[in-house]
Amino acid sequence: MKSIQRVIRDVPQHWVGDGFPVRSLFSYAGGNEFDPFLLLDYAGPHNFAPDEAKRGVGEHPHRGFETVTILYQGELEHRDSSGSQGTIGPGDVQWMTAASGVVHEEFHSRRFAKEGGTLEMVQLWVNLRSTDKAAPPKYQDLRDEQFPRFSLPNDAGIVRVIAGQLGDAEGPASTFSPINLWDIQLTGNATATLTVPAGHTCVVIVQKGSVQVNESLIHAVELALLERSGDEVVLEAESDSRVLLMTGEPLGEPVVGQGPFVMNTRDEIRVAIADYQAGKMGRLD
Repeated sequence: MKSIQRVIRDVPQHWVGDGFPVRSLFSYAGGNEFDPFLLLDYAGPHNFAPDEAKRGVGEHPHRGFETVTILYQGELEHRDSSGSQGTIGPGDVQWMTAASGVVHEEFHSRRFAKEGGTLEMVQLWVNLRSTDKAAPPKYQDLRDEQFPRFSLPNDAGIVRVIAGQLGDAEGPASTFSPINLWDIQLTGNATATLTVPAGHTCVVIVQKGSVQVNESLIHAVELALLERSGDEVVLEAESDSRVLLMTGEPLGEPVVGQGPFVMNTRDEIRVAIADYQAGKMGRLD
């Protein structure tokens, strides 16, 4: 069984743009212990009144990593300089590979803004190897019905496999390095034992309910970082709960970031800024 390295609790909320009230459960700014994961923002649940305003985050660049948006409630619109665009709803996932550089925007959909409602989502930043940071940008528009469901033994719950593999269920998301991303619905008073790759960084985020994660009780919007040694995670739900479990093979490379750019050296950051200013990452019309 994996040991708990640390638990993150009581994270204050702040706004990203005017559409995303988030709690940053971890960030590479505090060190690279979550390698290959750089940042995780949990937004909501937050109720928005009907409004004609265009809420969200306007045009901005990224280079050197990927953004993964998992939407639970609400509706979002995305557009980027590679020509990709789309609208995602509950259960959908938007996997954007910035890599060599892209400019994009993220807003509440027009319909959601006009009707109002509850927004709940996770945005995860995934680092890329130095050799992959030069790859062309791409966009994966993944729909809820694409994700295979894995039934846990003893009716303990259901796992949506977004990336990686659990049993015979293989997630549709394409990744540059080995990653598992499992969206887990747990039944109250049930226990699930999951086998994960030894040596991977392993993170468990409880989004709803309270769950005993190995030796620690984790409540809603709290996070457990597990040691890389060992390969077993035991989840015991006190009530019906939702958990996001992710594992990733560490890249073991230097991480230097500034704002929307994450590279390996300070010189690469300077080049990224200059390239963006020169329009080499494109523009949105």
